[in-house]
Amino acid sequence: MKAKVVLLPGDGIGPEVVDEARRTLEAVLAGTDHHVSFEEKPIGGSAIDATGTPLPGATLDACLGADAVLLGAVGGPKWDDPAAKVRPEQGLLAIRKGLGLFANLRPVRVHPALVDAAPLRPERVTGVDVMFVRELTSGIYFGEPRFRETQGGVTRAVDTLAYTDVEIRRVVRLAFALAERRKKKVTSVDKANVLESSRLWRTVAHAVAADFPEVKLEHQLVDSCAMRLLTHAHSFDVVVTENMFGDILTDEAAALAGSIGVLPSASLGEGRRGLYEPIHGSAPDIAGKGIANPYGAILSAAMALRHSLGLEAQALAIEAAVDRAIDHGARTTDLGGTLSTSKAGAAVRERLRA
Repeated sequence: MKAKVVLLPGDGIGPEVVDEARRTLEAVLAGTDHHVSFEEKPIGGSAIDATGTPLPGATLDACLGADAVLLGAVGGPKWDDPAAKVRPEQGLLAIRKGLGLFANLRPVRVHPALVDAAPLRPERVTGVDVMFVRELTSGIYFGEPRFRETQGGVTRAVDTLAYTDVEIRRVVRLAFALAERRKKKVTSVDKANVLESSRLWRTVAHAVAADFPEVKLEHQLVDSCAMRLLTHAHSFDVVVTENMFGDILTDEAAALAGSIGVLPSASLGEGRRGLYEPIHGSAPDIAGKGIANPYGAILSAAMALRHSLGLEAQALAIEAAVDRAIDHGARTTDLGGTLSTSKAGAAVRERLRA
């Protein structure tokens, strides 16, 4: 197998963790018949500095020609002007849309050795294993009209939350397909007591459920779901929800794992190409210090092997190596350890070779 992976290091700690992910991909494929070539392109704030746009055309073209895309992070104080017309985050939204990526998969699995790192009581987090499926290309982040106006001395801002049945159906079907291979339960999260878009979401979810008779469907309002994540996270298997709700809930769920630094994600569309990134963001306060946790990026690379390159055995090998590294105390400062970014990455690769 020959494949091309585009690297988008981006901003903040992005370049540091993407480098460790690339090294780990090279290590797991060494000595096999599988060859992956890498091409690096700018995105986010660094792309704004270099080209004036957060997603240069050359970057998108390269990603469209790739088998998988590995992203670090975008954003930082340098570009954090709310009045700015061009912002790093626009690059992230644009690449998801440009690649047709409609579903974001965020697994939250609590490693036994990190139970004490979570802010909750051990019995709340031990054994938690949840797959979040977040819709990516619609909802309030993309809805139109979107504007700000001032009339009579009063300024008003408008954002629009809109969904079609087609957009809902494709992401809900993916959630059910994932649940079939897991514990056969889907929790659909909405705000159907208030929002018309959520009432459509429920209707479509019910229709999709009829095609998956072995999978149980339950509905949960987003506010009660937020509470239940902290009190009964064990009750969830696959959670599917719209764009903004998923953005908020998955960051909350990161607390269950002890650190946002250990969590990966995959953004998928209709084909095999996907965008893979840790969920931790650019963390500008520690950028350049060499102490960022690379595990989220490394596990994102494992998801790329699984979902885009079809290399399940190598994906499992990386995931097992991360588990063994954590078991043996290979932890960065966010996990209560002292390892640098590079040494944590090396600890994973050492377990791969072993």
